[in-house]
Amino acid sequence: MEDEARLTKNKYIFIMVLVLIGLALTIDLAVIYYNANFNQYAFPSFCSVSDFIDCDGVAKTTESQFLGVPLAYWGLFLYAFILMLLGVDKLKKVPGLKFLEVFKNKFHYIASLGIISFTISMILLCVSLFGIHKLCIMCFFTYIVNLCIGLVAAQGIKGHFIGAIKQSWNDLIDGLKPLPYRIAFIAVMLCACGFLGWTYTSAKFSPALNFDRNYGEFTKAKENKYAVTGNVLGSDSPDAVVLNIYSDYNCPMCFVANIMLHKLVTEFSNLRIEHHPMPLDTECNKYLTQPFHHGSCAAARYAEAAEKQGKFWEVHNLLFQEKPQTEYAVIEILQNSGFGLDMDKLKVDAKSKEVEQKISESIDYAFANKVPGTPSIEIGDYFEMGMKGYPELKELVIKNGAKPKLKLF
Repeated sequence: MEDEARLTKNKYIFIMVLVLIGLALTIDLAVIYYNANFNQYAFPSFCSVSDFIDCDGVAKTTESQFLGVPLAYWGLFLYAFILMLLGVDKLKKVPGLKFLEVFKNKFHYIASLGIISFTISMILLCVSLFGIHKLCIMCFFTYIVNLCIGLVAAQGIKGHFIGAIKQSWNDLIDGLKPLPYRIAFIAVMLCACGFLGWTYTSAKFSPALNFDRNYGEFTKAKENKYAVTGNVLGSDSPDAVVLNIYSDYNCPMCFVANIMLHKLVTEFSNLRIEHHPMPLDTECNKYLTQPFHHGSCAAARYAEAAEKQGKFWEVHNLLFQEKPQTEYAVIEILQNSGFGLDMDKLKVDAKSKEVEQKISESIDYAFANKVPGTPSIEIGDYFEMGMKGYPELKELVIKNGAKPKLKLF
């Protein structure tokens, strides 16, 4: 009996120390998550030291959350729950907390939670290493803590982890036999499911999840599967609703916006996209004071010149795909494009006053309307820099008169 009491006391002390370490780690992870996702003025965390060892980078991914709740917050709940289990013998004597008597074998529960959380941790580690190719050192330390908690709690338990899990399950089932406890458990589960449903659908705590829903299909695309040919994107009717896009061929988000707009016209019968060149390159943009997207002016000139040969959109999409940095690279790409372009004519048209004036007027118009960056969209009274998420973009064009295509199936 004395040995058993000593073992119980030692287990209690070791688990308490491990839980406090886990709490400290997850609190720090919660701060890192907040700064990475919500504090634009925050400095990089101490554990973001390279492209691979990058806690901030991991925190900005969709893998850093589950059901819309950051994993760091799940960790806080886990350690807080284990702390509650450690003190359950005293807590269940407090008026109003008698229901805690259902936790008859606390170390069995703790051992079960430890090994289950460690198993989940190993899955997360694989996702981190082979999915996002980044490692969060602080997360890794919590994985070790979870394993140690499970190992310590399982000491002296018959059947070790398997026995702990079986006993915990049996205790849970027995604890739910009284009707009041069963009703309370169902109520708690419904509230939890409701809360998690809200966190997942609203993505309030996960900007990465929200971004993925709005832009994920397009940011992950390596090419534009909705690409069209010719000079018209969407309806060629004079009564069509027109959405104007101002973009730069070396702007990463413009590439994303381009694919979004190509998909958008497939869903509406009376919508047309009209492109306006707005290279952020000092070669042709007089409003810039220092070099930025070098080569964008050359790309814009050749895209506008391709319109004279009825091949604007195929050239436009190819330039976004390849992102050439020099005029020589633009010419080489178009020569090998297989579009059947008259390259001699294209070179002359690209240097023409007409093309130069069109680009200049497009830039002047955007800056006059205080829209100095790309991508920018204009439709009706709306003219703003930045690209809306796809659901919001659909709402915007519908608001301005675009009619969704009828789906027969």
